[in-house]
Amino acid sequence: MFVNSSATWLEQQLTKLSQRQWLLAWLVFAGVIIFTGIGLRSPWPADEPRFAEIAREMVDTGQWLIPMRGGEYYPDKPPVFMWTIALFYWVTGNLKVAFLLPSALCGLITLAAVYDLGCRLWSKRIAVNSVFLLLLAPQFLLQAKTAQIDGMVACWITLSCYGLLRHFLDGPSWGWYFFAWAFMGLGIITKGVGFLPILMLPLLFFVYRQPNANLSPAPRWPLALGPLIMLAVIALWLIPMLLFVNKVHTPEIIAYRDNILFRQTGERYLNSWGHIKPWYYFIVNVIPVLWFPLPFLLLASLGSLRKKVTTRPDVWVILLWVLLVVIFFSLSPGKRGVYVLPALPMFALAVAAITDNHRLASWLKPLVTSVHWAIGFLLISIGIIAWNELPLLANKIAQYTQDISDLHTAGTFFVSIGILWIAAWIVFFKQSVFIRFFAGLMAVWLLYSTWGYILLEPLRTPRNVLVATEAQLPADASLGIIDFSEQYILFSRLDVTHFGFGTSFQDDERNAWLWMTEGNNRYVLVEADKTLECFDVKGATDVGVAHRRRWLLIGTEQRVDHCPPPSSRRQFITRNPGHWLEE
Repeated sequence: MFVNSSATWLEQQLTKLSQRQWLLAWLVFAGVIIFTGIGLRSPWPADEPRFAEIAREMVDTGQWLIPMRGGEYYPDKPPVFMWTIALFYWVTGNLKVAFLLPSALCGLITLAAVYDLGCRLWSKRIAVNSVFLLLLAPQFLLQAKTAQIDGMVACWITLSCYGLLRHFLDGPSWGWYFFAWAFMGLGIITKGVGFLPILMLPLLFFVYRQPNANLSPAPRWPLALGPLIMLAVIALWLIPMLLFVNKVHTPEIIAYRDNILFRQTGERYLNSWGHIKPWYYFIVNVIPVLWFPLPFLLLASLGSLRKKVTTRPDVWVILLWVLLVVIFFSLSPGKRGVYVLPALPMFALAVAAITDNHRLASWLKPLVTSVHWAIGFLLISIGIIAWNELPLLANKIAQYTQDISDLHTAGTFFVSIGILWIAAWIVFFKQSVFIRFFAGLMAVWLLYSTWGYILLEPLRTPRNVLVATEAQLPADASLGIIDFSEQYILFSRLDVTHFGFGTSFQDDERNAWLWMTEGNNRYVLVEADKTLECFDVKGATDVGVAHRRRWLLIGTEQRVDHCPPPSSRRQFITRNPGHWLEE
């Protein structure tokens, strides 16, 4: 419908290539897009430096069971994603390569699962189009090229759905049924929402009970083994963790256990403390943009949808499961766009099946064309604004760098990708609007993953601030830091002392003051806009701007004579964290 809709050459290739050859071709193509740029950039905020730092500490300390950042327990997420980064770092010795590999490989696995499922449930053409649509949705490639947990948990959830659908709609196959539950368990110890494929089970059971389902009968008693397999996989992490907690039995490790098991699961879902959004956030703000044009394809195929819902149970099972996932995340007050990513692969598969051999509504092609040209002109306009140093954009760039040449270079980059985007529409004018959009998107991904990475690297890391700090410090100096993010540890070539994550700024500052009084040549990094009670910033050294924050280096001259004691003494030191920069 999309890959071969108006392209004779592609129609011929669809006939010529076997199912396996199409899969290989898609994996090679997607691999080029996804793996391009790996090694060209460092971990970027918000999440990547945190996970990279945890993985680095696992390898450097040899303690892999409990994730730690800056020597302090990290209780927000289970360790599976960090383990994979640490494993690749241990194997390659290169953190700039290792931190992106898990998401990249999970992206390819997800594509392969979607393709194979499309072939088994429907046809090679639908399988090809489902992969095409998945690559077309910006959120999929964005997460495949980003070191966030969501790409991995989406892969495990997709594999679980694959196993359930193989068993119930293309089986029975108990091996795939148990496979599905195993990956649910793996998904849970990667990120708590790995259980979401369970929402598909009532739908599949309902289909099985229909007299016209034409499905092979299967015994029911092994169904109960599935949850046991899931629990067994969870136990592979949970039991060693609990044994370690009972052995160490410090207040810190007990707090880690309680946080990871309770606060970061049910409490975070029911009573989120961050990213508070209205219930319609995913429907209005995320899906129409980050899944474009898939939702509009579905709307343009309502006639086919009504027909296939009544004749094809597999279509409505998948589509209704996607809806249940979106509802599940919409009910929680805390929302981020990446939360609904696990539903995207199955949504691409369902849309490919619904639109197969169906004439789309006439308004869709003009919409895609308008969006294509609007994006091109917007990119070029941003570039021209940057060239002319207009205050709106200049002030934004100034939050990351003071070098005005960076603004001019950014302008050239935006104009270049804007021209490339429009050129794709012109070059592929004889093809469908979806192929034009796809060609432009893939070209932009490649340019962004090379030139874009090189341009953004100095702006997305705090290395400039740390270089300036290192230049100001004597050889025997010690460095402390107040109220910071993980990247300030990760990119420091000096030992770094900090005073705990999640503590109040007041306690951070008071602990830093005490630490400075206990030794010689001790200096502290702090944001310039902070109000301090234990230091006078007059005479402090300005060491630059990173991540929209200006930083000051303060020494004993800025320390006041008296500072109230902190509510608790906290102090953590990380030795030579930035050694990976030289590897």
